[in-house]
Amino acid sequence: MYAIVDIETTGGHAASHRITEIAIYHHDGIQITDHFRTLINPGRSIPHFITGLTGINYEMVKEAPAFEDVANEVFGWLEGRVFVAHNAHFDYSFLKKEFEDVGIVWNTKKLCTVRLSRKIIPGLHSYGLGRLAESLGIKIPDRHRAGGDALATAKIFDLLLKRDNSGTILKALKRNSGETILPSNLPREEFDALPARAGVYYFLDAHGQVIYVGKAINIKKRIAGHFTGDAREWNRSNIRNEIHHITYELTGSELIALIFESQEIRRLWPKYNLAQKYRTEEWGIYDYEDRNGYLRFCVNTVSKGAHPLITFSSKGDAWNFWWEKVKEFELCPKLGGLQVAKGPCFSYQSGTCGGACQGIESVKKYNKRAQKAIDSFFEQGNSLAIIGQGRKATEQSLVLVENGNYVGFGYFEKHNHIVDMETAKNFIKSGKENRTVQNLVNSFLVNPRGAEIVIF
Repeated sequence: MYAIVDIETTGGHAASHRITEIAIYHHDGIQITDHFRTLINPGRSIPHFITGLTGINYEMVKEAPAFEDVANEVFGWLEGRVFVAHNAHFDYSFLKKEFEDVGIVWNTKKLCTVRLSRKIIPGLHSYGLGRLAESLGIKIPDRHRAGGDALATAKIFDLLLKRDNSGTILKALKRNSGETILPSNLPREEFDALPARAGVYYFLDAHGQVIYVGKAINIKKRIAGHFTGDAREWNRSNIRNEIHHITYELTGSELIALIFESQEIRRLWPKYNLAQKYRTEEWGIYDYEDRNGYLRFCVNTVSKGAHPLITFSSKGDAWNFWWEKVKEFELCPKLGGLQVAKGPCFSYQSGTCGGACQGIESVKKYNKRAQKAIDSFFEQGNSLAIIGQGRKATEQSLVLVENGNYVGFGYFEKHNHIVDMETAKNFIKSGKENRTVQNLVNSFLVNPRGAEIVIF
């Protein structure tokens, strides 16, 4: 019925590391019935700190079979059985990747002895394999080796089967139970209590420190998505093992969720928000003069030292903004970098381009309109309020922009009315403007997604 597994690896995530040892114990629901173990040549070096932990070095595995050589045998030991492991997601993700690499499709139900132990034997100080085994009087003869750890896990599982008076294991095996996808240390009740509403969420470690901040239109759905087998970016890090709690703040508005997430990352600097810490994607519109003297444009990413005319938080938003300007000032879409084609642009063929792409329209006449388009980027922006959904049924959200610059966000009761800038300022908490937040607001105004825009 059950295949109880432990593996040793060259590192912490399946995307770029390999298995060095695997052990499997069969359990028929009553007792251990059989076992299998082998070293595996990972085809790469083994880091010194891994050798220090497991004792496995490259000399030990250089004559061992590669995974592809034992894949069918390993698959035979796992096929048709429930997969059981301590921190099951870790072992499962490695085996899933190894099987995929040799063309074997493997999907099965999973049980995690960490999560099961928390429910069936609550109140222990630690549920790590070593401490848990010690608490239960189980000796591990060969710690941090697949054989010893798999045997200890099998003995723990055997004990859990015998103590499971409330059917916890059967419930965990039910489809859609969620137990098989949640991080080992995250209480199920915390996940169940998450709202299906817009906001910002926080992953906390065992010490209550925030290790990740995210935003979502639907918090529960987004967080569940992090933990499925398809969420490969989460399989590449150790974050799952560090998540002990989840908290959240409702925002009502998608735009406020975006703004608040950006501000919180810069306030807290969580260890797993690496992309937002060090690189925020920006797209800009650039101008240059071609060999014939025509002003040309392109939409591209903003790199260090670049000087775009205007920036946005996504390519689509920059592209849409620039299309509107090209149409407004009757510019050639080919010279504007929006069409790549030999010969005349599509607009010339339809009669809406003056022929600059063919050298028909004079440089002076065309560049005059192109410069007007550029100048329009720097006109004093509107003062406006972006009004959206609130955190509860009786309120609405408010993002305030003054002369084109972000001011802050807040909330007001629906019976109030936003009629001018001074009234609006009474409801907002002023925010520190930064380039990221300004780009988010610029992008949102290109596509307000149903929000009400009140221009003062």
